[in-house]
Parts: sequence; C-alpha cells; structure tokens
Amino acid sequence: MQVFVSHYDSPHGEIIMSSDGEALTGLWLEGQRYFPQTLSSTGLVRILPIFGQACLWLERYFHGENPGECPTLHLSGTPFQLSVWEMLRLIPYGETATYGEIAKQIAAKSGRQYVSARAVGGAVARNPISLMIPCHRVIGAGGDLTGYAGGLDRKRKLLMLEKALPFQGDKC
Repeated sequence: MQVFVSHYDSPHGEIIMSSDGEALTGLWLEGQRYFPQTLSSTGLVRILPIFGQACLWLERYFHGENPGECPTLHLSGTPFQLSVWEMLRLIPYGETATYGEIAKQIAAKSGRQYVSARAVGGAVARNPISLMIPCHRVIGAGGDLTGYAGGLDRKRKLLMLEKALPFQGDKC
C-alpha cells in the first residue's frame, strides 16, 4: 500500500497527516508518542483532496469552532482499539469523558462484565488520528488531565480551546 503525507502548521506545532490516497490514515502532532518513525522517510508528499478536507477541518477547529464531521478515515488497529476509537468519536465537541466511563460503555456494548480503564488508556494512547478522534477529551476519574501522547500541556490547551475543562484550580 502506498502512503502519502502532508503537513499542517497548527498553533500547537506541526501536524503530520497520512493517507492511503482515499482517506486519512493518520494525524499526529509534532513530537507525539507512537508516531510511526518510518512515515516521514517512506511517505510520498502529494496534494490530495482528503488532505484539503482535513486542513479545512483543522482550520475550523483551531479557530474555536465545532468543525463538524471529520473527513473519511481508514483506521487500522486491533478490534479492541477500534472499539475504543469509535467511542472516542462519540464524545461531543466541548465535552469530556473518563477512561472508566468509556470502559463501562465498551463492556455494555460487547456484553462483557468488565473492561479495564487501563486497557482503554492503552488504546487511547495509540490513537492514530489525533484531534479528529478526540483522545484529548478523555480525562481521569477525578477530573485530572492524564495520559496524552501529544503532551499534557497541549491537552490542556485543546480542552481550553473547546471550553471543555470540567474543573478549576490546581487540577489543570
């Protein structure tokens, strides 16, 4: 499969996008953990309609607007990761959810008695399409900002942009 890449300069650093030519397959903030290191050396830089759509979405997002539905995505992951990422997509703009809440929703949806919040956290951390699959909207049970592959400072700024911080004071 051929991989195409494009770049977007955001207020929070460079964003690298990847595509299979039809849909977005990745979107990473500069310096983000779990960035595929081989992408920048193997991807072909090309202007594609999907990158234009992604840039428009990002423009609206970084102007503090609800950007609406994201462009077409092709996700690759384990069945568990895909289920977690689907749950992330259901968190509305300007709102947050906890790892535990997501674990309970996945357990109920799959008919399991229990799903670990820690396992959810592992899948959230490996989200290949930051912002559009809003892993930054997931917080700790006590409202703490925890675990964001793009860095906690960025997570705080993204939640502030969305006016989604559910707490005040020292917890941010």
